[in-house]
Amino acid sequence: MRLRKTYSIWYAALVAALAVFFVLDICSGSIWLLSEGLWSWSDGLSELGKNLLLQLRLPRAITAILAGAALSVSGLMMQTLFRNPLAGPYILGVSSGAGLGVALVTMCSTMFGFQLVALGQVAVATSAIIGAAAVLLLVLVVARKVKNNVSLLIVGMMIGSIAGALVNLIQNFANPDALKLFIVWTLGSLSSVGWSELLILAVVIIVGAIIVLTLVKPLNGLLLGENYARALGVHIDHTRRLIVIATCLLAGGITAFCGPIAFVGVAVPHIARGLFRTSNHRTTVPATALVGANLLLICDIICNLFTYPLPISTTSALFGAPIIIWIIIKR
Repeated sequence: MRLRKTYSIWYAALVAALAVFFVLDICSGSIWLLSEGLWSWSDGLSELGKNLLLQLRLPRAITAILAGAALSVSGLMMQTLFRNPLAGPYILGVSSGAGLGVALVTMCSTMFGFQLVALGQVAVATSAIIGAAAVLLLVLVVARKVKNNVSLLIVGMMIGSIAGALVNLIQNFANPDALKLFIVWTLGSLSSVGWSELLILAVVIIVGAIIVLTLVKPLNGLLLGENYARALGVHIDHTRRLIVIATCLLAGGITAFCGPIAFVGVAVPHIARGLFRTSNHRTTVPATALVGANLLLICDIICNLFTYPLPISTTSALFGAPIIIWIIIKR
């Protein structure tokens, strides 16, 4: 009873913090939303303020919540599957596959005279999804043949390395303008997601989240090791495939629309487990999602304090990297 009360307090605190950071995030930016000129206490927001709120700030803040929750939960699943505290959502090469897809559109297409990049965010996001899906299919094919999780991890890393090498090869021959566009994508941004992209992203995240909810019991079984999990009735191969699919949907969807966001998926599960002092996925899955959403909102607020907003990966690395160093030293 006392434990449930403690959990309820932490959940309530995280939800309250989420509401506060959400409001701060939609107000923050190069122009403070409640500043004089945008806000009149008698008439409310000006027309400029309404456009700023509805077209930029709200989609950005909602994207931060979705990205933080999705990356964190996918990182939690990877750490459970591989029983490795430093595993993250990009460990199976999803980010590299998405990067290869974007590189082909932004740099290769211009080499051969195609202007696919002119389609803008839609072309970039679609290419990233195709690249991530291609890596997913390769990993799933390998997962049917390779029964050992460590071997699957190594294969995923090698597929990511091959994709990364191809990206480097393309960069070597790309023109400067296309190369700059690709580099901007790799830095990560929440501001490029509008309402139409956000709708697609939300559907992808919801599908991934539904799969995660069906995996809570199998994930708890995997905490005890594969032999114990089998004794409890967990179908290891089926569970592993579902974990890979859910991770690629969550991490691949976010990467497609926002670019790679560093360290969130690796660091946040450790924060959630430390706050709630449990590894039970019934508790850690929602806790990790809430902590991740709060963390990325904080990162986005910090990014927007500057005249020229920082890339989201810069601030997320400043938060995440010290946590990883602490984990390595502790263990």
